[in-house]
Amino acid sequence: MNAFVKHFAFEFRTGSRNPAQLLMNYLFPLGFYGLMGLLMTHVNPFFVQTMIPAMAIVAAMSSGVLGLPGILVEAREAGIFRSYKINGVPALSILAIPVVTTLFQVFVVTAIITLSAPLFKGALPDSWGGFVLVTLVTAFSYSALGALIGVVSTDSRSTVLFSQLVFLPAMLLSGLMMPLDVLPPSLRPISAVLPATHAMQAYQGLAFGRSTVLDPLASLFVLLATGVSAFGLAAWLFSWDSRNTSRRGHPALALLVLVPCLVALFLRGGW
Repeated sequence: MNAFVKHFAFEFRTGSRNPAQLLMNYLFPLGFYGLMGLLMTHVNPFFVQTMIPAMAIVAAMSSGVLGLPGILVEAREAGIFRSYKINGVPALSILAIPVVTTLFQVFVVTAIITLSAPLFKGALPDSWGGFVLVTLVTAFSYSALGALIGVVSTDSRSTVLFSQLVFLPAMLLSGLMMPLDVLPPSLRPISAVLPATHAMQAYQGLAFGRSTVLDPLASLFVLLATGVSAFGLAAWLFSWDSRNTSRRGHPALALLVLVPCLVALFLRGGW
């Protein structure tokens, strides 16, 4: 445990000094939040009702999906994982440390967003316990997804591609910018397989006490199952060295992370 804490402190300090990580962890999500607070609340007055959960999810995606994969790929390419292996550091710790660090960063940004949201007339949660719970699960899920992307990516360019495949559909189809019930019927099945959709539904139902399209408790479970699946797959597919061609499984197995969302879609009857 002492070694884990020291490793966490080292990674946290290193990330705080890394310009790229500062951009993804703080500058991008807070800058986007400020822009949406100034612009979107005037274009769409109803956005004030969903501003806090939407921006909290953006923060989780920015830190977890856009920022975290590059850390793992750069460390693997630099041979840092090989030195960890020589010194007996387990693979689970190598994955868990950046996930926990990213989770902590998301909590800090979400706290800033929540405390400053009244400046933009943003609605505060009705249930703070539900808000903290959903934030924890959302941050963990996206941090685990980021770890999975970092494990299966062959280089920094592929991390960008895989990260955008998660980020862009979530911004457009998960209810962050517009309500789910205004989506065309042809796009709703796509929305139902996005973790951000379930995060938004969980926030709306469990933290803000509003009516939802999907069951909020079921969405929270799907989100948690996605995070657990992503971390488990990342641990299974983990490679110490980019030059080591032997893996315990093909990187395409990472697509199994979609199973919880696909099961939810099937039980929903195609929505």
